[in-house]
Amino acid sequence: MRKKRVLYISVSVIILLFIIDIIASFYFYHLAIARNQKDFLQGNEDLEVSAQALDEMLEGDWRDWVREQNFETWNMTSYDGLKLQGYYLPAKKETNKTVIFAHGYLGSGLDMGMFGQHYYEELGYNMFTADLRGHGESEGNYIGFGWHDRLDYVDWIHRVIEEQGEDAEIVLHGVSMGAATVLMASGEKLPNNVKAIVADSPYTSVYDMFAYQMDRMFHLPSFPLLPSTSAVTKVRAGYGLKEASAVEQVKKTDIPILFIHGSADTFVPTRMSEALYAQTNSDKELIIFDGAGHGEAFVTHKEDYIEKLHEFLTQ
Repeated sequence: MRKKRVLYISVSVIILLFIIDIIASFYFYHLAIARNQKDFLQGNEDLEVSAQALDEMLEGDWRDWVREQNFETWNMTSYDGLKLQGYYLPAKKETNKTVIFAHGYLGSGLDMGMFGQHYYEELGYNMFTADLRGHGESEGNYIGFGWHDRLDYVDWIHRVIEEQGEDAEIVLHGVSMGAATVLMASGEKLPNNVKAIVADSPYTSVYDMFAYQMDRMFHLPSFPLLPSTSAVTKVRAGYGLKEASAVEQVKKTDIPILFIHGSADTFVPTRMSEALYAQTNSDKELIIFDGAGHGEAFVTHKEDYIEKLHEFLTQ
């Protein structure tokens, strides 16, 4: 009788823990992946930036520059039926060089004007940037963290080539989630027009990034919550957290990649760029800016950033 009671209690506890795990998995999916207000990031110390970076990001003259430009609005239907929106700015002087930008988590395409102003004004590039699915004016009830977005970007690349012609030369430049997006796209069959990739503050995979954040933000182990959250994501959004891997994609590319990271980045740790660099088989370079936080090196080390960028692009 006592053994039966112990067995009953053990089974009850297991069932209860399973239910709690499932509830928590849906909670984390809603928290991080579903398209909604992300209040949990407010006050996150890992996203605090220097006063210099904050001033430039919020009130820099690049915002006025973006407002003054006559961007063409491009629309596209994704492979799975979503209406996506992008923005194209032809260069002042005709050129076959175009930069395609990918923005970060909860951002929008025109946020990349901070970088685009330099490519456009100083390098004379055409500029294209898009709202990733689940962001801005693009449809989508979930955030793809770069995985489904990589296929959207393959389509945007072909759209740019249609606009520019078969001699188009393209640079992909992404920051944070956008950096992971262009790296994930690198492993697909891209046209030879894509000449270089710049990945600023990327993560290795969505699973790795979530595991890091679960520990840092919530002091929770990745198991069993992360595998079950991955299963929920697979059902609700169509991808698993481990399959959404930039590190597996860079193993397959032959496109030169410039990796950029800040040594003081605690939101996406610097070691993730180091791991990506180690697994990349194409020509590659890794620049770590001392003391820079997440995605802020372009502001805090602007002269050095631009110098390294120019050196890479002219190789």
